[in-house]
Amino acid sequence: MALERSAAGDHNPWLIAIIVSMATFMEVLDTSIANVSLQHIAGTMAASQEESTWVLTSYLVSNAIILPISGWLSRVVGRKRFYMICVGVFGASSLLCGLAPSLGWLITFRILQGMGGGGLAPSEQSILADSFAPEQRGQAFALYGVAVIVAPTLGPTLGGFITDSYSWRWIFLINVPVCVLSLFLVKMVLVDPPAVQKDREDALKGGIKVDFLGFILVAVGLGCLQVVLDKGTEDDWFGSDFILSFAIISGISLVALVIWELANDDPIVDLPLLRNRNFAASMVVMFATGFILTSTTQVLPQFLQTIMGYDATKAGLSLTAGGCATFVMMPIVGLLIRKIQPKYLIAFGLLVESLACLYLSGFNTDINFGHAALARMFQGAGLPFLFLPITTVSYAGLPPGKSNNASALINTMRNLGGSFGISTAVCVLARRSQFHHARLAEGVTPFSLRLPNPAGKLAAFDRVLGRQADMWSYIDLFIVLAILAAALIPFAFLLSKVKPEEAHGAH
Repeated sequence: MALERSAAGDHNPWLIAIIVSMATFMEVLDTSIANVSLQHIAGTMAASQEESTWVLTSYLVSNAIILPISGWLSRVVGRKRFYMICVGVFGASSLLCGLAPSLGWLITFRILQGMGGGGLAPSEQSILADSFAPEQRGQAFALYGVAVIVAPTLGPTLGGFITDSYSWRWIFLINVPVCVLSLFLVKMVLVDPPAVQKDREDALKGGIKVDFLGFILVAVGLGCLQVVLDKGTEDDWFGSDFILSFAIISGISLVALVIWELANDDPIVDLPLLRNRNFAASMVVMFATGFILTSTTQVLPQFLQTIMGYDATKAGLSLTAGGCATFVMMPIVGLLIRKIQPKYLIAFGLLVESLACLYLSGFNTDINFGHAALARMFQGAGLPFLFLPITTVSYAGLPPGKSNNASALINTMRNLGGSFGISTAVCVLARRSQFHHARLAEGVTPFSLRLPNPAGKLAAFDRVLGRQADMWSYIDLFIVLAILAAALIPFAFLLSKVKPEEAHGAH
C-alpha cells in the first residue's frame, strides 16, 4: 500500500534510510569528536583551555535552540528544502570551522554548524516515519539508530587519531565531502509528496504566521540553560553570579514558553503534543536514555585516561567495542518490535543499562582493557532496546502531519538529557572526589608515614590518595546511574499498550 506522506517516491525506502543516515552520522559525530582536540585548538589559537571549551558550548547552545522549532521550520519551508538547507549549512560551516583563523571566528562558525545540525535529526526521523509501513518502521529506525548511537562512541577515537596524526582542522573538514554527497543524493532521490506539500500550503495560507515570542522564549530559555549546564561546575554553580543570572533567565523563559505555547493556536514548539500520555512518557524515557548514554560516553574514556593512564586512542577504542555490540543488536531489536510490546522492550533496556552501570561500579585500579571493553559492550547491547522502541512508539496515535513536530521534541529531550547527564557526571565526580580525598587523608601526617624524608614521601602518598579518591568518585557516579535506570523501569509501564504494527497508524 502506497504511503501518502512517503519521501521515497518511486525509489526503495531503504535507499532513503541510508541517505538520511549519512548526514546525521556526521552531525552526531561532531558533538563528541572535538572533545579530545580542545588542547590542540587552544594551543593553535593562543587561547586558554577554558576559552577553548566555548567551541563545544557554542555548538550545543545553537543546536538546542534549533531542535525544538525544527518541526515548524520544516512545515513552513518544505521538508525536503529544509533538510537540504540544514545539510548545506552544516557542510559550509564545517569548512569554515576548518579554515577559522582565530578562536572567535571558530566559535562563530560552530554556532552556524549547530544551527544546521539541529534540524537534521528531526527531519530525518520524520522522513523515515512517513516512508515506511508500520511493520517495517522498527527496522528502519534500527538502521538510523546505528548512526545516532554508534557515532558518539567513534567520536573520541576518531578525533584523537586525526588530531594526533594530522591536524585538529580535519575533524571539521572531513564533514565537507560527506555533506556534498548527501546533498546530491537528497536532491536526486527524496521527494515531497502532495500531502507534505499541502502541509506547507496550509502553513502559508494568509501569509507566514511567525510565533516570534515563542521563538525568543525558546532561544533564551534553552540557550541559557545549555550555558548553565555546560559551565556550572567550572564556575561553582550558583555561587557564581554569571551562572545564577543565566539560570534565573532560563527558568522564567521556559515557564513562560510552556504557558504561551499551550495557549497559542499556531505554536512554534508543539507542546500540546504532550497531552498525549504515550508521547509524554516516551519523552521522559528518551531524556533518561540521553542522560545515561551521553554521561557514560563522556566519563568512561576520561576514567581510562586519568585513572588507568590510557592514551586517547586506546580509551576511545573501548567505546568502539560498545558500538559494535549496538550494531549487532539493532536489527534484532528491530525485528522484536514487531512481536513484543514496546514498553516491555524499554523496561528490559533500562534493566540492562542498570546492570551495566552496576558492573562499571565494580571497577578498580587493576582492571585491564578487556574489562572496559566488556562493560561498554554490555551497555551498548542494551541501548537498542531503548532507542528503537521509544522512537517507534512515540509516533503512535499522533494526528497525521505531526511527525515533524514529534521528531523535534523527541530529539530535544535526547539532547537535553545528554546535557544534563554530562553536567551531573562532572559535578558528581568533582564533589565525591573531594569527599573521598578528605576521608582517606584523615589522620595522615608526615610523622605517621614513618619514612625518611617524610615531606617528599607525603607528596607521593597524596598522589596515591588522589588517584584512589578519583576512583571512588567514578564508582559513586556509576552507582547513581544504575539507580536512575532502575528507578525508571516502572515508568516504562506507563506507556499505553500499542501493537507494534499500529505505531504511527495515523498514516
